[in-house]
Amino acid sequence: MPSAASAACPTQAANPLFKLSAYRTRVEHTDVLVIGTGGVGSAALWRLARSGVATIGLDRFPPAHDRGSSHGETRVIRLAYFEHPGYVPLLLRSYELWEELEQASGLDLYRETGILEVGPGGGEIIAGVRRAAAEHDLRLEDVSADDVRERFPGFVVPRGNDAVFEERAGFLRVEHCVQAQLDLAVGSGADLRTGVTVHGWSVDGRGVVADTSVGRIGADRLIVTAGSWASDLLGGLELPLQVLRKPMFWYDAAPIYQADAGCPQFFYDTPAGMFYGFPAHGDRGLKLAQHSGGDPVIDPLEVDRSLRNADEDVITTFLAAHLPGVDADRRTHHAVCMYTSTPDGDFIVDTHPMHPQVSYVAGLSGHGFKMTSALGEIMADLVTTGISTLDVEFLSARRFAD
Repeated sequence: MPSAASAACPTQAANPLFKLSAYRTRVEHTDVLVIGTGGVGSAALWRLARSGVATIGLDRFPPAHDRGSSHGETRVIRLAYFEHPGYVPLLLRSYELWEELEQASGLDLYRETGILEVGPGGGEIIAGVRRAAAEHDLRLEDVSADDVRERFPGFVVPRGNDAVFEERAGFLRVEHCVQAQLDLAVGSGADLRTGVTVHGWSVDGRGVVADTSVGRIGADRLIVTAGSWASDLLGGLELPLQVLRKPMFWYDAAPIYQADAGCPQFFYDTPAGMFYGFPAHGDRGLKLAQHSGGDPVIDPLEVDRSLRNADEDVITTFLAAHLPGVDADRRTHHAVCMYTSTPDGDFIVDTHPMHPQVSYVAGLSGHGFKMTSALGEIMADLVTTGISTLDVEFLSARRFAD
């Protein structure tokens, strides 16, 4: 994602050089400028370009890069959403849009495996999943510890915990999703420019001008989907965002943990935190990470991507208690991504309160990729029509001002 040295938004009076009548002769101009072309930005770029909107997408890094959050081989997608029932309509639309992307690209981007979720019956995951399923009439199956041992060998349900299984869940091939959207966007006429740093942006009352490492670019509308760099580019809004370092691990696992053998995705709510993982497939094997916790990142460009013993010790302890058939000594891969989190763990989807020509998505808090297709569509709708058919009012930044 690009970063910015300044997110100041000078007014027309403070910066007369930005008068619309003048800047079109001094800077390059487009209809919509998208800053950040990861999950949401790539989706918005494609939606706009296919609609015939002249669009430029900017990113500091190459397409489908591993420097932000939209990487790591796989991302979960599930419907009975414990985080908030309000996400379910966004998820239903996201499933439709991912299928549309598969058809348009000819690529296999989604694999349905189901998801096993385990935790205290009154805990955040189990209670939340049941609430979302009941509110939206979603199919959810309660499974006993004995059922889990029989149907999903290799998983342990701790004493006193509940388990539920949701069939309509699976994983998205994250880098392939981003790359496919960017390829289709460019094929539809979008101008994608990588290796570009955005230093800041300004408005003149009607348009927007971005100050970049390759010069100034003007646009009628601006979309900011900059992930871990959102605070830099939206600094004037003082959004409560924190960037966290999140390690991920892969292990060579026994056949019972293979997707082809029916092994599901999994999400555990434990006293040590929340852990999620994916069945083994491909060369790297079973993937596992801790969803909760994480060390603060001061500069996303300088995040520590090394393998720390303390990180792996937490994973090793979890495996021994819950997936005892996975040998922690057979690690095949390790990577680090970043969560850009809000205090309540929910996204921020909004239009700039002082500059309606600017829309943004920030703070996906580690669970947003599955909905980036719908969020990109929302961004495209907001900058072209000013409204979205999907209800995202509960995700407005105004909740932090109350």
